[in-house]
Order: sequence, then C-alpha cells, then structure tokens
Amino acid sequence: MESQKILRILLLEGIHPVAADRLRAVGFDVVQKRGALDEGELRNLILEFDAVGLRSKTQITSKILEEAKHLKVIGAFCIGTNQIDTLAANKLGIPVFNAPYSNTRSVAELIICEMIALARQLGDRNRSTHQGLWDKSATGSREVRGKTVGIVGYGHIGSQVSILAEAMGLKVIFFDIVKKLPLGNSKSVDSLEELLKNSDFVTLHVPATKETHKMISKRELSLMKRGSFLINASRGSVVVIEDLVESLKGDLLGGAAIDVFPEEPNSKEEHFSSQLQGVSNVILTPHIGGSTEEAQEAIGNEVAESFIRYLRSGVTSGAVNFPNVDLPVIQNVHRVINIHHNVPGVLKEINGIVSSVGANITAQYLSTDAHIGYMVMDLEKAEAQSVNERVRKLSTSIRTRILY
Repeated sequence: MESQKILRILLLEGIHPVAADRLRAVGFDVVQKRGALDEGELRNLILEFDAVGLRSKTQITSKILEEAKHLKVIGAFCIGTNQIDTLAANKLGIPVFNAPYSNTRSVAELIICEMIALARQLGDRNRSTHQGLWDKSATGSREVRGKTVGIVGYGHIGSQVSILAEAMGLKVIFFDIVKKLPLGNSKSVDSLEELLKNSDFVTLHVPATKETHKMISKRELSLMKRGSFLINASRGSVVVIEDLVESLKGDLLGGAAIDVFPEEPNSKEEHFSSQLQGVSNVILTPHIGGSTEEAQEAIGNEVAESFIRYLRSGVTSGAVNFPNVDLPVIQNVHRVINIHHNVPGVLKEINGIVSSVGANITAQYLSTDAHIGYMVMDLEKAEAQSVNERVRKLSTSIRTRILY
C-alpha cells in the first residue's frame, strides 16, 4: 500500500547534510543533488519523489506540480517561497514549508557588518591596499555611533537588526505596512518617504510581492539624505539597479551594499555581471545573507522536522499555503488525512462513510481556507483502511492518505 512504502525525498541545491541525516534516521529514502535544476530536469526527476526540498534557485511551477502526482510536500530551505507556485500547490493539496527563523541572526549580523564597512569605506580601502596603495586618509570615513538606521520591514530580521544597531549606539526608525511593536527605543514612522528622508543607513527586509517590486527606484533614492547608504539583503526585485547606479555615480548616495540581484547565477560556475561592479564604495556579495554554517544547519533541521511531522503525523503547523493543523499522535489508531475541495457537505459525506463501515472515530479535526479543506481523523485500526479507500474515491477529494 502507498502509505506503507518507503517515502522518497529529493534535496536540491546543496542543502545542509543534517537534513538528509535526520530524514534517513526516521526511515525515508533521500537523494541529494548539489545544484539547482531547470524545469525540464525537475519535471523528469520529481515524478519519482514524495517530497522535494530546495533553496532559492529551483523554480517549482504549476506545470511541474500538476505532473507530480506522487508529490506530497515541498520544503523551501530558506525564508522566501516565491520560487514555488504556492497557490497551485495549495489547490493540489501540497503544503509548502519554509524556515522563517533559522537564518535571522546571520542576516542581521551581515547588515551590521556592512553598515560599518560602508561608513569606513572598507571595500575600497581593502582593494587599494591589495593593489599596493597606502591610502590612510580619514576623509569620508565615519563612525556609525549616533547615526540613524531606517529599517524597511520590521519582521524577524528587521527587528534583530534593530536590537543590534541600538546596542551599538545607533538611533533606529522603521517602517512596516503591518503595525509592529517597537523593540528597545526604536520608533515606527508613518511612511517610507519619512524613513528615507531621515536615515543615514536604509536597510531593506521585505518579501518579493507586487507591492515591493521595484520599490526603491529613482524617486525613492532622490529622497534619501545626501551621503547616506542603501543596504539590500532582501530580494533582488526590490531595487532598480540602474537607478541605484545613477544615484551612486551622481554622489547622491555615499555607498551601497547589495546581496541580492534581479538576475543571479544558478551556480558558481556561471559568470555574474552587474552594473554595480566597479562603482566606488559598493559592496557586492553573492546572496550570502543566510549563508553561515550555523544558519544552514538550523534551516536543515527546521524544514526536515516539518517534513517528518507532516509525512508521519499529518501536522501542517508552519505551512505557508495550507490550513495549519497540529494534533498529538495517538497510539493504537490509524490516522486518515484527507485534502478536499472546500465545498459544503464534505464532512457529512466522510462521516457517513465512517458510520456505514461501523468505524469508531477517536479524534477528528477539520480546518479550511478559501480553496481546500484539510481533515485529520484517527480511527480504530480494523476499519481505517476501508474508510481510507472510500474517502479517496469521493469526487471532492484531492488527496487522501492513511498513516500507520
């Protein structure tokens, strides 16, 4: 039976080995690949797997999802999930998990590092010294203490930056479209424009959405204080690079640190180019905000645990596109999980089946969203298989499994 077979998991893009170790320890068959896959490669390979884990490069489209009949769950071993068609996955009954907390400290530390490096022109001083120049001038080199950092997006990372920056003597202001509790002495401002006008450093911590697409362009850059600095370690779609180059070369900004780009190579074998290369006091890094050993290990553990909890127990807590259900495992029962179209009468039909076979429900839970319903039902073992097969055949059912 499908539910008793060894489940196969595909991990792409060099995910930390702790994830594979943890998944194998509970009996899953894990295949690891270091690089990202293009659509054609992924379409052929994913058909063999029950779960897939990826980072930021591999794209999981609706077309891939429609063909992956055995796929039960997707894990983004990072914060963002915009590389996955989460709505299509939802409608097909596939939860998507990510790691929203595990790399928070690593990204926040990089932001603090870049603020100091920009204020002291460390990138240019390092390069010129390697070239044999001895530029010991203090001109344009400043302390960060007493300056103002404006944080755009006060979520997990933004709030951590806030704490670290304040501990170093900076004044902190932030803007978020959702009302957030200020930490320490930080203060919320009413608009992005107000933040840009009053910050010596502007650091971006927003997701990739329609609202944030090209959010920082010529107009916004013109509002920033002359000599101020822009830092982007969020998403490459947020800043218009051409406009940033113009502002830097026109001496409006004092510098920038950019970790994410509109177009990024899929691997280190591909050449990277940007209009920002060679511009004075610009720090460019290859999307390494969360690339510390500590963060990658924590992410590997976090998403692997989500896989285990869902595949073994049906728990969806933390899924970004799915009704969240978290029920304890009950001994000596079989658990049936059913994902169905969110239409009236489904639970009545399911309970009718349970009644007709004389099964006893030990526990039952239903949660819905706009498109689907997710039901978890614990039954006495004798009748569980019969109920599972009959529920699977309902016209409203999308996916049904029995967990032993």
